Amino acid sequence: MARSSDDRLPAARKRFGQHFLRDAQVLDAIADALGDVSQSTVVEIGPGRGALTDRLVKRAARVVAIEVDRDLVRHLRARYAALDHVTIVEGDVLATPLASHVDGPFVLAGNVPYYITTPILFHALEAPRPSRAVYLVQREVAERMAAPPGSKTYGALSVNLQALATARTVRRVPPGAFQPPPAVDSAVVVVEPRATPVIDAGQETTYRRFVQAAFGLRRKQLVRVLRTVRGLESAEAERVIAACALEPTARPETLSPEDFARLVRALDASAHEPELPDQAAP
Repeated sequence: MARSSDDRLPAARKRFGQHFLRDAQVLDAIADALGDVSQSTVVEIGPGRGALTDRLVKRAARVVAIEVDRDLVRHLRARYAALDHVTIVEGDVLATPLASHVDGPFVLAGNVPYYITTPILFHALEAPRPSRAVYLVQREVAERMAAPPGSKTYGALSVNLQALATARTVRRVPPGAFQPPPAVDSAVVVVEPRATPVIDAGQETTYRRFVQAAFGLRRKQLVRVLRTVRGLESAEAERVIAACALEPTARPETLSPEDFARLVRALDASAHEPELPDQAAP
């Protein structure tokens, strides 16, 4: 019995969370969502067997594909050996600065492994950022990425991503679009940097850590959050909250990215305020 073309390709490996997208319409939708890339470099995360790469190499001025699976790297290098504008990089995407293999602006695309989706999203938001990123992620993650304050799916991922970028879902993807099919639905999401992030570059790490800590207490009132996370006395916590025009009874799950930015700036300012000497009684 003759082997199918899929049988001759490297098999999916569970340890890398591999689910190869094979639906032509979804692949076209991802490529389309990148926009006109005829003069651009596209960085692709996890090219796998090359289904999306095949489309990108026909549209982009240059393609840099980062793949951790060495068997797939060999396959991809052989597949695109004749194309000078294609570079296959072997390595862990989280250990690879995305801009290190490009010269100038770039866009990003990828079928992101579900078990490391959040780390990859934030890795891609490190400067210099792509001018646009199109991800195929678990549907639940897509909903969290774009969730508004107060909604059930709003959380630390929502705040930290929306502080730096906007996210919108352009297409839902069923499990049958993959080989092997995952146990969950997926979605194609477009992420674009905000022209003016809500937090300064030097405070991004502080902001992210504070937001994550705050959502560990998402249903607690803001005074309690500041007391627990920053060790403030109640009076100082209330002073910081009032300076940010927020309510002491507000909860993290209701605060916008801008609200969190004001809090982080006020907390940093409070921490650097010099202590005034005791004044002698007149």
